[in-house]
Amino acid sequence: MEDGEEFLRQFGADYGYPGAEKKVEEIRASEFKRLEGLVYLDHAGATLYSEAQMEAVAKDLTSNVYGNPHSQSDSSMATSDVISAARQQVLELCNASPREYTCIFTSGATAGLKLVGEAFPWSKESCYMYTIENHNSVLGIREYALEHGASALAVDIEDCKLHTGFSASYDSIDISKHPVQRRAALRSSDGSLNGKKADSSEVFNLFAFPSECNFSGRKFHLDLVEIIKGNAGKILEGSTKCNGRWMVLIDASKGCATEPPDLSRFPADFIVISFYKMFGYPTGLGALIIRQDAAKWLRKTYFSGGTVLASIASMDFVKRRESVEQLFEDGTLSFLSIASIRHGFRIINSLTMCAIRRHTASLATFVRKTLMQLRHGNRAKVCVIYGRNIAEISYRGLGPTIAFNLKRPDGSWFGYREVENLASLSGIQLRTGCFCNPGACGKYLGLSESDLMSNFEAGHVCWDDCDILRGKPTGAVRISFGYMSVLEDARKFLKFVENSFVSKRNSLGEEHALESKLIPFSASLREPETRGIYLKSITIYPIKSCAGFSTDSWPLSCTGLRYDREWLLKAPSGEVLTQKKVPEMSKVSTFIDITQGVLRLESPKCEEKLEISIENRVSHSPREELDVYGQRYEVQEYGKEVNEWFITAIARPCVLVRCQSFKYQDCSKKGDTGNACRDVKTKLNFVNEAQLLLISLDSIGDLNSRIRSKQPNTINPVRFRPNIVISGSPPYAEDSWRGLQIGRAHFTSLGGCNRCQMINLDPLSGKSKEPLVTLASYRRTHGKILFGILLRYEESLGNNRAEDDDGETWIQVGQTVHPQDA
Repeated sequence: MEDGEEFLRQFGADYGYPGAEKKVEEIRASEFKRLEGLVYLDHAGATLYSEAQMEAVAKDLTSNVYGNPHSQSDSSMATSDVISAARQQVLELCNASPREYTCIFTSGATAGLKLVGEAFPWSKESCYMYTIENHNSVLGIREYALEHGASALAVDIEDCKLHTGFSASYDSIDISKHPVQRRAALRSSDGSLNGKKADSSEVFNLFAFPSECNFSGRKFHLDLVEIIKGNAGKILEGSTKCNGRWMVLIDASKGCATEPPDLSRFPADFIVISFYKMFGYPTGLGALIIRQDAAKWLRKTYFSGGTVLASIASMDFVKRRESVEQLFEDGTLSFLSIASIRHGFRIINSLTMCAIRRHTASLATFVRKTLMQLRHGNRAKVCVIYGRNIAEISYRGLGPTIAFNLKRPDGSWFGYREVENLASLSGIQLRTGCFCNPGACGKYLGLSESDLMSNFEAGHVCWDDCDILRGKPTGAVRISFGYMSVLEDARKFLKFVENSFVSKRNSLGEEHALESKLIPFSASLREPETRGIYLKSITIYPIKSCAGFSTDSWPLSCTGLRYDREWLLKAPSGEVLTQKKVPEMSKVSTFIDITQGVLRLESPKCEEKLEISIENRVSHSPREELDVYGQRYEVQEYGKEVNEWFITAIARPCVLVRCQSFKYQDCSKKGDTGNACRDVKTKLNFVNEAQLLLISLDSIGDLNSRIRSKQPNTINPVRFRPNIVISGSPPYAEDSWRGLQIGRAHFTSLGGCNRCQMINLDPLSGKSKEPLVTLASYRRTHGKILFGILLRYEESLGNNRAEDDDGETWIQVGQTVHPQDA
């Protein structure tokens, strides 16, 4: 990896705003203190606001009175002045003359795109053409076109002279056309809005492309504006009719953060921008810049407050306003947000867009180059970066965004969710998936339409954990830099990739596997194996995510340990409450007295204890069905007195429910751990994957020996919320067990338990990085971090009952554990 001096030798002229008052490291240290210990690399998703910016916003809003601009009072006029000044700032950003363009404020870039789609004068003869590398919000305009009988056409554009410094022309681009799309049923017999067939002078077509692809960071040549307007006939020849006038839309929501389009050179008709992508705050505000000549052809149906000169409620009469802004800005604008953008612009303008582009490009180029050079010990490439001819295109042709996937030495893929999870553990924030850009995702990952449909039919949807299907990635990892990013961010990220995913060769020339299950364990740390393997402890968790209690013996039932996770707390909305969102649940102590038939509860926030009978089922409320991570249960709720106790205990509205019966399960849905249920053969209480979890004290000992090499603290077994803890076996021997017998009870192993960040939640000290960071360094198997095994109780095999009055099967601390090796 290149050191800092080498980086500065190559990029020192571009990095860090040499001409600014403060170095970028000073800006980062003074204005982004909240980033201490974090590496934020999702600026393409949302960049960060600075402390100085927010202080200026707060001072502005607390020093001035801004009234509703739809009035003539002094405070309203002050707001109108601020809005006018903000419009001018937006136009200046894109070098747009107010004589030719106007700025419309919207609730975001997506709202601006939607407005164009709704108001565009579609007809049966119209065509909506768009590049395959477009955000879903641009693809969505297709619905308006098709609903009005127009055709839609996706194209893939490659510029043969991209970023060479010369203007592009029709001859310099290569355009691949996908099949033309049309809807079978039209809204009217001829497909036009007014029922009349449009002549060629009234036919309007729209072409849409991004200034910068939010997936790969590829920048599109803005000469496409004039190329399409002058050559659409040649492009569409043989595909669809192309009569009439062509208008061009640029999605600049990503590109504006570093290189806004120059509309004096590239006169597009519609341009959408997003402010939180530029300077972090405010969110929920964007702008649509419209060319005056194009605005007059838009057709708006709806009218609202602020868009009319006059209307009469009792008759069909409305007179609309004529100015473009007043006509299209429905209702009262988000005027306080608009007043806030000048403070973001002040920061951007002080650094200059040119310097921001050069600074972020230097970091992205450095990281791209280093990633492409990474090799495993067998010389296999580690990283595949997405984008055409990445090695040949200069940094000017790419934004500060890098999309990639990582490979193992054998050529198989690391799943992007594995990368994301490990990055989070290392304090690195990045993004994974397709980034709402299915066209670019399919293009760069080599996924055909049939692949995409097959993935969907296999259950893969946006934001799920299906990162590898049939040996292919379904998405990618994306990092992106912002104006406050520093070299140390890039270096920490590269170190993370190298340490976590690059396999080395040892001194003998052998490949060192990243996912080895066991590093030799010091014999001095083991317990004496005089007793063999035995049951060390039993823990029951009556209420899902609340504290459990340990006991010397306990009966088994068809759902595992009797009463284990038979209750849960849900929000009034129906959401299941867990420690992830409600850490206070870990402070709720539970104990079941079987002889008395009661569940006893305590909380430091409640003066009195609570007792609930476990013998009598809830009878005062009707039964209802509840879905818990795809598993369906019949449940009954408790009444006001019980629920009020829990509301006090966890400081939020909630309802206690008890499982009455298990209905069915859909194992494609995920539980708290992000995993689908593993036990598909037996009845379950409110568990995520299986009836029971077993961990080994000897495996805990090995883990703690590794943690002690880095810090003095060790991990208590309780952190893993096990039901069964055993002792006396070699560390991780349980991984290979097919099943086990404790006393006369038989259990089947369902495999290793994939751990999530829940185990980093310490009830006493709060969230930490351990033990997941250490486990990730040596317990990763195919993208999962495994510790402990999941068990199913085989009730039918317990034909010899333990000695108890009711013929129940019990397990008892101290009993011998007989493993069944696989």
